[in-house]
Amino acid sequence: MRARSARGVRRAEPIALRREAKVEAIVAAAWELARAHGIAGISLRDLARAVGIKQPSLYVYFDSKDALYDEMFADGNRQLVARIEALDLPADPRLAVKVFIREWIAFALEDISRYQLLFQRHIPGFTPSPESYALAERALRPLIGLVRDAGAADPGDLDCMIAVVAGLTDAQISNDPTGDRWIRHTDRLIDLLIDHTNQE
Repeated sequence: MRARSARGVRRAEPIALRREAKVEAIVAAAWELARAHGIAGISLRDLARAVGIKQPSLYVYFDSKDALYDEMFADGNRQLVARIEALDLPADPRLAVKVFIREWIAFALEDISRYQLLFQRHIPGFTPSPESYALAERALRPLIGLVRDAGAADPGDLDCMIAVVAGLTDAQISNDPTGDRWIRHTDRLIDLLIDHTNQE
């Protein structure tokens, strides 16, 4: 009985690995389609063709288009978490905030479709699952501590910091996507916000 169970586990493992690899391939193809047609312009027919399966077979891996977007949301945030966790932050809290936010903005500008899915609301009715949203919170969590250590301890201070970052990023994407007209002011605006908070 034990031997049969062990063989069953061994058989199940390759199946699970193949499924995981197929999901990764589908998500990668979905990102490519998003870059070509916009995040809201992903066609399931085109996606199925891109990964070499029939469209109904996509539902073996994702039971709805929102489920696909949810996995893309999770995938994008896993990429962001990896970038954040690889940062070598300086000991000075204010400098650390600047390094963190510059990396965050760089990540956003690298892939506009990914930015739209992770930080905007381009998919009507789509809400990330709690599991996927937890990854977004994990990406943001270090900034909360850094902003606090820099002297901006009120929850509203973090809201202002996020609003500044979002505003700079959106203005850059909309008006100067290949330049730095807005994002070059990142450090200056962080200083203004932290200095104002510390004077209160």
